[in-house]
Amino acid sequence: MKSKILLVDDDPFTRKLFENLFRPGGPIELVTAASVAQARQAFDLGDFNLAILDQRLPDGNGLDLFAEMRKLRPRQTALMITGHAEVRDAMRAVREGLFDYLTKPFENLEELEAIVAKALEMDRAYREIADLKEILTAQSGDPIIISHSVAMERLLVQMRQAAPLDTTVLVEGESGTGKEVIAKLLHSLSPRARGPMKALNCGALSESLIEAALFGYEKGAFTGAVKTTAGYFEEADNGTILLDEIADMSPKLQVSLLRVLQEGTFVRLGSTVQRPSNFRLICATNKPLEQEVAAGRFRSDLYYRINVVPLRVPPLRERRDDILPLCLFFLNHFNRKFNKNAGPLQGDAIATLENAHWAGNVRELKHTIERAVVVNAGAPIVSADLGVSSPAGSAVAATIQTQLLPYREARLLFERAYFANLMQAADGNVSEASRISGVARQNIYGHLERTELVTKS
Repeated sequence: MKSKILLVDDDPFTRKLFENLFRPGGPIELVTAASVAQARQAFDLGDFNLAILDQRLPDGNGLDLFAEMRKLRPRQTALMITGHAEVRDAMRAVREGLFDYLTKPFENLEELEAIVAKALEMDRAYREIADLKEILTAQSGDPIIISHSVAMERLLVQMRQAAPLDTTVLVEGESGTGKEVIAKLLHSLSPRARGPMKALNCGALSESLIEAALFGYEKGAFTGAVKTTAGYFEEADNGTILLDEIADMSPKLQVSLLRVLQEGTFVRLGSTVQRPSNFRLICATNKPLEQEVAAGRFRSDLYYRINVVPLRVPPLRERRDDILPLCLFFLNHFNRKFNKNAGPLQGDAIATLENAHWAGNVRELKHTIERAVVVNAGAPIVSADLGVSSPAGSAVAATIQTQLLPYREARLLFERAYFANLMQAADGNVSEASRISGVARQNIYGHLERTELVTKS
């Protein structure tokens, strides 16, 4: 489906430039207007993925026009362009929630196209989040996976193939990647979806509590067993059991679980009666079980029993295309939860989020957006609101603080670390570095020379 852009500019040369960039028949449909009046008419008649607004128009101001647009469509994405850049106008543009603020003439058309593409990506993500809200309402809380990346799409294909099959699944991945969400989706798409799903974290409970939770117990089986209680093996009949952090299960319980899987029966604690068990087992772990087996901490026979269908959930650094949609989803979620109106995310905030390391994966990203919403007073979210920094930046800050360097030396140290990190994130591409950082391409060369990351030719 084509993206639709509204360009509002009274300069015929600028309109011609954009018409040449987005020719008819391409993936982008361009609608042009030369005044506020024409823009209002076009906006009333069409739904635009992006508005590109000149600041000074014959019959008004682009910033005021954007404010009008936002009243009609609160999530309208827009860029401001001007040949008369002023700091106060740029600051107002940020406060109003414009995606970016560009000056004419455009020296680098590749950079311009990259900014337009990123703005359209943001609009696309906002629209998908709106669709997800409807899906969530319709499905009454069924798990939702937000995925744009190749890595996640590959996983979802494997998950959908495994879901209808009544076989054991092992979900592996780092902490915070969403293993439990994958497990819940496996259950909801399986023939056992109408049955119960019971989840148990093997790393959070003692051996005796896990044993009692799984097997159940008779009255008097141990101190405190005041009544007969069914366990998960019984309660999950025709349903699913998720054993999270299975690598932390004790050797004794590993033997007991293996016996239940092999024989299809179990015995409550304090009883001798064999009871049939009919459940599907999904296991999850943040530790590579193969290594745990090699180290003698996990039984090889149990490993082969549960590793029938292995699914690996990629860390967030391997699915960076999902970061922006996830951020917008969490932003919408926490705005509703706290009855706030934080946002939208500004370009520098998006660049920071997309280039952070995210050691805690999706869980860390979620908490970052939650914190940004909590402390926000209903304004656009900029990079400084996130409390996110690169490892290199943290190290530099610590060095500056502990050594109390003179300001000029501290600034040079920061710039060297920042631009080294920036060029690494951009794979050495100066145009891409300019897009990420918002620093003009020619100025990046100057920073690289001044910080001695490159030598003058």
